[in-house]
Amino acid sequence: MQKDSTHPLKASRPITAEEVASDAKKRVSLIDKEFTEGLEFIRKYEKSVSIFGSSMLPDNSPYCQKAREIGAAIAKIGYTVITGGGPGIMQAANQGAFEAGGKSIGLNITLPHEQAPNPYLTDYYEFYYFFSRKVALTFAAEAYLFFPGGYGTMNEFFEIATLVQTQRIESVPIILVCSEFWKPFDSFIKEMLYKKNKMIDDHSLSLYTLCDDEKEIISMIQRTPIIDTVPFPK
Repeated sequence: MQKDSTHPLKASRPITAEEVASDAKKRVSLIDKEFTEGLEFIRKYEKSVSIFGSSMLPDNSPYCQKAREIGAAIAKIGYTVITGGGPGIMQAANQGAFEAGGKSIGLNITLPHEQAPNPYLTDYYEFYYFFSRKVALTFAAEAYLFFPGGYGTMNEFFEIATLVQTQRIESVPIILVCSEFWKPFDSFIKEMLYKKNKMIDDHSLSLYTLCDDEKEIISMIQRTPIIDTVPFPK
């Protein structure tokens, strides 16, 4: 397990130009460390699927139960399950993979109210910066599964959809699971962004798929060519 407790300089008074420069160097050094170590960490896992979703849902939520089932199914076909390493959907997906005897890893984040790594991880790396963690999650997988979630989940979805749309990362399956949650979101994209305002084109509508069928999700994952290297942002 890898953990870094280093934090950038925090000042309780106005700081000088010299202190700003020193602080910037510390931040850049930590960012460089997280990019380098984070990408090297995920490089160890040849085949993987990144799973996103709310950290606030209880274990008995139907969404969490679905994530646990899908996590197990992914592990059984030899893929590593990657999550943000926290509770809720993340823990459920990791639990499914862990109980199926598969590789279950977390890319965790240090928060003011500390988010401890969930107990179903076979390995994890802990980040201080959200954006370096996001890069690792984004450039880690042969497929991306999105379960119901809030701001963080939506942020990750639009980030990955934009990177695929602009050909900054490989075109791989982006699957929205638990369609009753996602249908209003899908309608907003199709009606407001596409039909009414012409803010996206036809191709952008095909970047993601709503799917609840476990067998079809697994089939989509298996049909995707394995990315043999971890690409860096273009």
